Amino acid sequence: MPTTFHPGPLRGEIAVPGDKSISHRALIIATKSSTPVAISNLNPGRDVAATRAALEALGAHIDVDGAVVNVSSARLRDPSAPLDCENSGSTARMLMGVCSGANLRATFIGDDSLSGRPMEPAAAQLRAFGATIETRDGRLPLTLRGTASPQTRDFILLSPSAQIKSALLFAGLFGETAITISGDRGSRDHTERLLADFGAAIAFDGRTVRYEPGPLGCDALRMPGDFSAAAFFLVAATIAPGSALVIRDVGVNPARTGLLDVLLSMGARIEQRNERAWGSEPVADLYVESSELRGTAVGPQTAQRAIDEILVLAVAAARASGATRVSGVRALRDKESDRLAGIERILSRVDVKVEALPNGIVIHGGPGGSGSGTVATAGDHRTAMAVAALATAAGPLSIDDGASIAVSFPDFLATLQKAQR
Repeated sequence: MPTTFHPGPLRGEIAVPGDKSISHRALIIATKSSTPVAISNLNPGRDVAATRAALEALGAHIDVDGAVVNVSSARLRDPSAPLDCENSGSTARMLMGVCSGANLRATFIGDDSLSGRPMEPAAAQLRAFGATIETRDGRLPLTLRGTASPQTRDFILLSPSAQIKSALLFAGLFGETAITISGDRGSRDHTERLLADFGAAIAFDGRTVRYEPGPLGCDALRMPGDFSAAAFFLVAATIAPGSALVIRDVGVNPARTGLLDVLLSMGARIEQRNERAWGSEPVADLYVESSELRGTAVGPQTAQRAIDEILVLAVAAARASGATRVSGVRALRDKESDRLAGIERILSRVDVKVEALPNGIVIHGGPGGSGSGTVATAGDHRTAMAVAALATAAGPLSIDDGASIAVSFPDFLATLQKAQR
């Protein structure tokens, strides 16, 4: 699906899909609820579909009624076939925790991209819980045998990974075991917030999480709009002259909005309007106008809060005056693709100089002119959408294949076309 994106301002109002990170977790936790749970605005992408299919293979009861996904509690069982996590690291790592706590036996597989990503960090901590896990050189496929007799209950998070933290919490949830996790450094707290929405006994402060088992119950959940999806439109409307755009109902959890903080420091005109809460998650409408940007420095803590948005942050930096230095992002080498290499491929099309650092990147931006050519996405949905954002100011630009966008945002092209009318 070669796709070409064109320049032009973004105006009017749009909405983005439900938050992908929260959607995975909502499906998982709902299977332990004492009451049926109706989930609205669930992310429609392939990653969340992989989690749903894997849970159903484990015995969960999930059905769709129009725009609502209904989940009923069920006793989980060993799957009859390998759990295919497709391209979703969230599915693999978090369901490893579920199976560990639920004392299940399962084999996990994924596509070529997922099979190249590290699973050993999650596996090592779940082995301490009591699971037996065998990987292929630290990657998928892996076989797992859960435990009915948890061992370690107090964990030190060895890296600020929300997926590993969630895997440990799910091991405790499905093993009905108290869990304490220390050593966090402000990673995403969606699992903790959702557990609180379900009435769990949980305390968390960005450094330590304490969970005590007990009954869960929640009748309905509504997923906020995905900030990571909104990010492409925030940057596009900032760099495309003449833009004035409202993005409705976006989740603005502070653990996720590092990009927003960086853009504001660069001179972007972005306002949070109609601030409110959906359950434990803060939500707002984001209003953005085009503006001139200046380069900045992004430290490791802020980069961690924007880790899924670094590709599109690089697009903003390419149109900013001066240099932008981003530190603490070595982990981008092991995402759906090597995203630091992806930044270099994208920005080479607009003649922007990029310096690769051992643990970061420097982008020498400027107002610049138009670009041309085709960018290889390496099957990465965020690379594809970052090219689209850059093209709004510097297009036309093309990508070799737009099919990957459906991983998280199947209606991205239609939403972009609506905003550029």
